[in-house]
Amino acid sequence: MQKTSMFIERNPGDYESGDICKNLDDDGRVKRTGTWVTASAHIITAVIGSGVLSLAWAIAQLGWVAGPAVLMAFSCITYFTSTLLADCYRAPDPVYGKRNYTYMDVVRAYLGGRKVQLCGLAQYVNLLGVTIGYTITASISMVAVKRSNCFHKHGHHVKCQTSNNPFMAIFACIQIVLSQIPNFHNLSWLSILAAIMSFAYSSIGLGLSIAKVAGGEHVRTTLTGVTVGVDVSGSEKIWRTFQAIGDIAFAYAYSTVLVEIQDTIKSSPPENKSMKRATTLGVSTTTIFYVLCGLVGYAAFGNDAPGNFLTGFGFYEPFWLIDFANICIAIHLIGAYQVFAQPLFGFIEGWCARRWPENKFITREHAVDVPCYGVYYVNFFRLVWRTGYVIVTAVVAMIFPFFNDFLGLIGAGSFWPLTVYFPIEMHIAQTKLPKYSFRWIWLKVLSWVCLIVSLIAAAGSVQGLIQSLKTFKPFQTQN
Repeated sequence: MQKTSMFIERNPGDYESGDICKNLDDDGRVKRTGTWVTASAHIITAVIGSGVLSLAWAIAQLGWVAGPAVLMAFSCITYFTSTLLADCYRAPDPVYGKRNYTYMDVVRAYLGGRKVQLCGLAQYVNLLGVTIGYTITASISMVAVKRSNCFHKHGHHVKCQTSNNPFMAIFACIQIVLSQIPNFHNLSWLSILAAIMSFAYSSIGLGLSIAKVAGGEHVRTTLTGVTVGVDVSGSEKIWRTFQAIGDIAFAYAYSTVLVEIQDTIKSSPPENKSMKRATTLGVSTTTIFYVLCGLVGYAAFGNDAPGNFLTGFGFYEPFWLIDFANICIAIHLIGAYQVFAQPLFGFIEGWCARRWPENKFITREHAVDVPCYGVYYVNFFRLVWRTGYVIVTAVVAMIFPFFNDFLGLIGAGSFWPLTVYFPIEMHIAQTKLPKYSFRWIWLKVLSWVCLIVSLIAAAGSVQGLIQSLKTFKPFQTQN
C-alpha cells in the first residue's frame, strides 16, 4: 500500500500480499468472525421489532383459544423453514458446497430461472418498505417522549401537538452516519445493543401489564376475542381477524436477511450448524416474549387492547418508565434499520461494481486515519448512494405517514415466497425428494396453507390501507 498524506488507496491487487491473505477466507473474501451468538443477536434484532407491542391487539381479535395457537403455529413454521434455508447456504452440499452470499444467490444455485428475479423483487421491496416503516415508528416513539414530558410539565389538559417530521430528520441523520458501516460483518455490536433494547421495552410493557392485572381492574376477555355486536360489527370482526393473523405471521419472519446473517458466521464449525443453533435461540426467545406480551397484554386490556400496548398506560405515572421504554424502541429501531438496510446496500453496490468494474468512483477505497479508531476505508460511491437512500426513505416517511399500513401489504406479498415457498422448494431440490412421497406432500400442503394466510392477510391490509387513506392528512402531527 502506498500512503499519500492522510489517504491510502486500496486496489484489488493489494490482496495478493501474504499478510492480507491471512485475513481472507478460502474464497478470497474478508475472513468471517461471526459466531452463533452474534447471529442470534442479528436474528433477535430483526424479529423482535416494535410489532411485539401490537400482539395484545392481535390476541384480542382472536381470543384465548386461537390467539396462542396461531402464535405457536407460526413460531414452529418459522423455525422449521429457517432450518431448511440454513442448509441451503452452501450448494449442493450443506457443509462442503460452494458459499452463496445472498438469498438470490441461494435461489440461483438451487432453482434458477425466473424464480431468482422473483426472489430479488420480494426481498428488496420488503427491505425498502421496512426501512421506511422503521423511520415512521421510531419518530412516533420519539414524539411520545416529548409529549409525555409536555403533559407532565403543563398538565393533561394541554394538547401538546408535535410534528413527527423533525424526529424523522433526526433519525435519518443518525442513519446516514451508521450507514457508512461497510457491511453486515461489522454490524454485530449494533445488533447486540438493539437486541438488549428490545428486551428492555418488551420487559417494561410486560411488567406494566402484570401490574395492571394485579391491580384487580376488571376487563372483558373471551375465548373467541372481540365480540360481534358488542365490540365490532360482523365485517369488522372478519377484517380484524385477517389482520391479526397476518400481524402474527409477519412478526416472526426474518428470512429476508437470514442468508446475509449466515454469511457473517465463520466456517468452523459449519455455518449451517451454527445458524441452526442461532435460530433455535432467536426463535425460542422471540416466542417466549411474544406469548408473554401478547397474553399478559390481553389480560391487562381485554377486548379493548390498543394497537400499541405501551400507549394503553397513557402518559401518566410512571411517565419516566414509559419514556424509557419509548427511548429503547427508538434505539432498537436504529439498529434494526441497519440490519434490514445492509443487504440492500450490498446488493446495489455489488451490482454496480460488476456493471462498471473500471469506474474508480465505484470500486476504489481510500483509507483515512481516524483518531481513536484507526484506519477507516472510505468509498465515495458508498458514501453518496447510502446517504441518498437514507434521505429518500425519510422523505417518503414524511410524505406518507400512513405507510405502515402499506407495509402490511408488502409483508403479505413477501412472507409466503421468502419464508415458506423458496426454503421448501430448495429443500426438495437439495434432497431430491421423490414426488408424491409423504414428506413431499406435507411440505406442499404447508406451502399452500401459508399462501392462503398471505392472501387473507393481504386482504386485511388492503382494507386497513383504504381506511387510512380516507382519514389521511399530509404532514400530520401527533395529537
